[in-house]
Amino acid sequence: MGKLFIVPTPVGNLGDITMRAVEVLRSVDVILAEDTRTSSVLLKHLDIKKPLKSYHKFNEHAATESIARTIEQGCDMALISDAGTPGISDPGFMLVRRCIECGIEVETLPGATAFVPALIDSGLPCDRFCFEGFLPQKKGRQTAFMRLAKEPRTIVLYESPHRIIKTLESITEHFPHNPRISVSREISKKFGQTIRGTAAQLLDHFGAHPPKGEFVMVIEGCDPKRADKEEGREEEE
Repeated sequence: MGKLFIVPTPVGNLGDITMRAVEVLRSVDVILAEDTRTSSVLLKHLDIKKPLKSYHKFNEHAATESIARTIEQGCDMALISDAGTPGISDPGFMLVRRCIECGIEVETLPGATAFVPALIDSGLPCDRFCFEGFLPQKKGRQTAFMRLAKEPRTIVLYESPHRIIKTLESITEHFPHNPRISVSREISKKFGQTIRGTAAQLLDHFGAHPPKGEFVMVIEGCDPKRADKEEGREEEE
C-alpha cells in the first residue's frame, strides 16, 4: 500500500519551502496539484520532475475515490496546493478523510500557511484565536458577522480584493466594540504589506489605495462583558 503526503508550498518567496518538503516531492510517484501550471513553476525551480495530476475544488468529488484506490495499489502521492498547506481553505480534506477510511497512511508536513505570519504581525492576542477562512459570499454572510461580533478570541479571515471593502463595512455595521484590525497582503513576497487600524481607518486607506492581492484579516475579539451589556441594551429597546 502507498502513502499520501500533504506538502505545504510557499505562499510567497520560493525559498520558504522546507528541505523535508523537497525531499518528499522528489521521492513520491505522483504529485497532485491544485493548478498544474502554477505548480510546474515551483517544481521547475526545485528541479523536480514528477508526473503531475490535477486535484482541485472542481474535480475533488469525482477524483477522490480513484486516487485513493491508486494509493492502495502501492503508489505514493503528494498533495500540494497553489500556495500554503492543502486543506486550509484549499482542497485536501476530502482526500485525507477517504484515505483514513481506507486505512491509508497520511503524513502532513509542517510548513507555510498565510494566516500564521499575519496573525503574529497583527500585534493582537494570538494565544487563542478562531480561524474562519473565507466567509460566505451571500447566504449566511450577515449571520456570520453577527456571530463573530460576539467572539472574544482574535478572529482570522481570508478575503479577496473584490470583497474586502464590503467586509470592512460589515464590521463597522455589526461590531459595536470598534475592533482593531490588521490586514496583510502578499505575505512573504517582495511587496508584502501589513496595515493596521479600525475599520473606518482601513476604509479610508483603501479609498485612496485600491486593494490588490489576497488578504488575511486579523480582527480584535470583543470583551465578553461588553458584549453582554450591548445585548442587554438591545433587549430593553
